[in-house]
Amino acid sequence: MGSLWNKLRRGGSVLVVLAGASLGPFHASVSRAAYPERPIRYVLPSAPGGGPDVAARVVMAQLSRQLGKQIVVDNRPGGSGTIGTEAIAKASPDGYTIGHGNINTMGINRSVLSRLPYDPDRDFQPVVHMYGTPNLLAVTLSLPVRSVQELIDYARKNPDALLFASTGNGTSQHVGMELFKLMTNTEMVHVPFKAATVALADLTAGRLHLMADNINSIGPHVKAARLRGLAVTSAKRVAAFSELPTVAEAGVPGFDVSAWAGVIVPARVPREIVARLNVEINKALAAPAVSEKLPELGLVVVGGTPEQFEAHIRKEVARWADVVRRAGVKVD
Repeated sequence: MGSLWNKLRRGGSVLVVLAGASLGPFHASVSRAAYPERPIRYVLPSAPGGGPDVAARVVMAQLSRQLGKQIVVDNRPGGSGTIGTEAIAKASPDGYTIGHGNINTMGINRSVLSRLPYDPDRDFQPVVHMYGTPNLLAVTLSLPVRSVQELIDYARKNPDALLFASTGNGTSQHVGMELFKLMTNTEMVHVPFKAATVALADLTAGRLHLMADNINSIGPHVKAARLRGLAVTSAKRVAAFSELPTVAEAGVPGFDVSAWAGVIVPARVPREIVARLNVEINKALAAPAVSEKLPELGLVVVGGTPEQFEAHIRKEVARWADVVRRAGVKVD
């Protein structure tokens, strides 16, 4: 150490060069430590007013309070979620555009779409798994079924007579019902819509027969007795609808379908920023404004590390690829 110091004393110019070289990382560290210094954009690949929009705004409002910076929710629906997700992938990797990654955009789409404008594995970094979203299976009031078993019996006696809605080809609502058909040996006709609000309008009007949609979307219609709830699709009952059995309890052992969502960022966002976002979003999920509100919407708060979210995504990709293959689901 002493000899190095003596050499530096004799070669002042070397000392200047070394000091200058060390200031680059130092300044970068200081800059990133100050993140965020301006408003953040949260890209949501779904329409305003739907379940994902409501939940995202609850979490982002709390995160905004914690960071002291505005977070603008930017709705980019369309293309089975690919339009908004592509916008996340192509955003500047500076941490000021973050986004919503879900079961469709990060999991199912790669199995049902012939081409994606982004690479789910290469173009993103997972930040945190925010919540799980059990679906609620409900039928129009005019359909003479009051349980999952009665629905199965009716479908078997009337193949292809029942119309089930979803928010689009290849969505979790769609492939979840395809799994239901496979496990119950039933045949029903899929009717895709661009938005849950439109599908639910037709369902409550009796133009469709059933739908398994996110609880925070379809739940209010069941609570208001505009639709008849039969069961929840998750492995466990949901507090917001504790009176409803799971589909597994109601006659389809092993059935378990839950949508999910979390925060993702462009692939080259610095790890320090990813770590900061992870800490702050976990803190937001634990705050009463979020931890009490999301369950009221029928959501299950998750949280955790980026690595845990990445492992969950990988597991879901494999699972739904198998269902899509068996059901022969394809989206042009």
